[in-house]
Amino acid sequence: MSAEFLTKALTVLFGYAMPALECFKAIEQRPGRTDQLRFWCQYWIILVILVIFDDIAGVLTSKIPMYSELRLAFLFYLWYPQTRGTDIVYETFLRPLVMQYEPNIEERLRYLRANAGDILIFYLKNFTERGYDLFLRAMDYIRSQASRGSRTRRWFSFGGDRAERSSFVDDYVGGGGGGDRRTTATARHRRHRDDY
Repeated sequence: MSAEFLTKALTVLFGYAMPALECFKAIEQRPGRTDQLRFWCQYWIILVILVIFDDIAGVLTSKIPMYSELRLAFLFYLWYPQTRGTDIVYETFLRPLVMQYEPNIEERLRYLRANAGDILIFYLKNFTERGYDLFLRAMDYIRSQASRGSRTRRWFSFGGDRAERSSFVDDYVGGGGGGDRRTTATARHRRHRDDY
């Protein structure tokens, strides 16, 4: 558990926080260095694709031994000044792939932007209908439990009819008869003393 927590903390530190600070510094440099800005934009693009992959294939990646550690090493490789793996990954793999499918991706994004309001209304309507149905089912369940609750309250009450309660206390103490709490405690004490 602690190794997993440490890996997550290091991923947040080295995968998100430090690169974000470096990106901030690159943006805020007065004589703007476009090579630094390009590098950090490439890094964030690769990181977003990695996060999307993790979300989609989370069940599969959880079965890979040391996947979190491998991902941490990959993130470190991407931005570390001596390796600068972002340039290699972006230019070799990502850029050719995205350039091939960019027109199709652009068309789908335009469609989503144009219909975003309709999609939002559809999901809100669907959510409210399902939410209302779920609320009604929860109320029915609570009502059914309340009607059964009168029996439950009698079982847990300290007074009430002893015949309605379970006999496991009597079985544990060893007595089958009635009695109050003092005789039950006394019988339990005698039984404990006889065991020695």
